[in-house]
Amino acid sequence: MASVGTYLNFPRHTEEAFNFYKSVFGGEFAGNGIMRFGDVPPQEGAPEMSDEDKNLVMHVGLPILNGHLLMGTDAPESMGFTVTIGNNSYICLSPDTRTETQRLFDGLSESGVVTMPLTDMFWGSLYGSCTDKYGVQWMFDCVEAVQ
Repeated sequence: MASVGTYLNFPRHTEEAFNFYKSVFGGEFAGNGIMRFGDVPPQEGAPEMSDEDKNLVMHVGLPILNGHLLMGTDAPESMGFTVTIGNNSYICLSPDTRTETQRLFDGLSESGVVTMPLTDMFWGSLYGSCTDKYGVQWMFDCVEAVQ
């Protein structure tokens, strides 16, 4: 089922932030809980991660109000990120089909910036991101069977 969520980036304190949000909203983390960078299969050409970075949060989700999913990740400078207020949040779209994902991605990225082209990912989704011509950041995560 298609959904929309909010994705937050933190330099190195996602787990602390999400434990705080969990204390406010209640409930449990979605799926299998917190996925860490150390859980990611080795990627060809990727540099070796420090043990500290392996323990950082790659993904966490917390259902908050009326089915809205608040999600987050650590985005540390050691991995090439610079998190500042204003670039630390995304609207995350999860369309039902690859075709709808492509249509929305093409529309929102027109006259904007593609930050990651739509790509089949190891977790089984078609994933990509862009910043639209108004500076709004969008993520796309289509879980329709990757072909």
